[in-house]
Amino acid sequence: MITVNLAHHGQELLRDRNAGTLAKLRIKLCYLARHQKLADLDSPMSFNELVQRRKLKNRDMRMVTLADKVAVKAVVADALGAEWVIPTLWHGTQVPELPDWPQPFVIKSRHGSNQNIYVRDDNFMWSALRVRAAKWMRQLYGKWLDEWLYAQIPRGILVEPFVGDQGQLPIDYKVFVFGGAATHIQVHLERARGHRWIVFDRHWKRVSARTSDADPAPPKSLSQILDAAETLSRGFDFVRCDFYEIRGSPMFGEMTFYPGSGLDKFNPIALDVEFGRLWLDAGGH
Repeated sequence: MITVNLAHHGQELLRDRNAGTLAKLRIKLCYLARHQKLADLDSPMSFNELVQRRKLKNRDMRMVTLADKVAVKAVVADALGAEWVIPTLWHGTQVPELPDWPQPFVIKSRHGSNQNIYVRDDNFMWSALRVRAAKWMRQLYGKWLDEWLYAQIPRGILVEPFVGDQGQLPIDYKVFVFGGAATHIQVHLERARGHRWIVFDRHWKRVSARTSDADPAPPKSLSQILDAAETLSRGFDFVRCDFYEIRGSPMFGEMTFYPGSGLDKFNPIALDVEFGRLWLDAGGH
């Protein structure tokens, strides 16, 4: 499929190469491989195309602070209150030779995404975990997908207490905010195994395709989560704010400016167009 599409779109790709825009070419090739079509970066209409253009064009340094898993905590504590913030047990550039934190805890990279180690009990090899964390430090995260802002965040490691119940990862509520208005919540279930997600509007009506999963109940703190997302997102045409609900209380997770690097498919695909319209209406660029 990719070979056929490359042949079909070869002239446009060649123009990009001849213009010397290697980043643009890489972005188009990654998008083509995932979505089986070239991204329109000049007049993007869909959400995923707008993510690609943001990667290529937007150099807003505010995004760097808010995507930094250490620096963002002070911003959130100031805007929402310290009770929203998961404490940092330790942060640095080299994980200590022996763990010195109460279990369970989480090790994660400061400067990347999906770089997490969950230590729930004594069944782990600390030396292997240190090697894995050291590998994160050597990587310039985001380079291969042209995710500019991650290269601006100081490389580092942090440790947080594990906030799930009975060793299970908490449900992740990812709130899409366009022009300061929280419109949709992407609910991520069973992230450790069988990971899947459902999209709801702000009134908890499912808008993604029906699956075998019954609709989960909304979090008790849904209104607080939506208000918090809008507070943190002021001044941006789009940002996704992630939260958990721990024993009935909302907690902040992270802020994301390139959800799925613009490569995740929506189901139905009409959501890609709808989210793109919301972003453009909010002044997306």
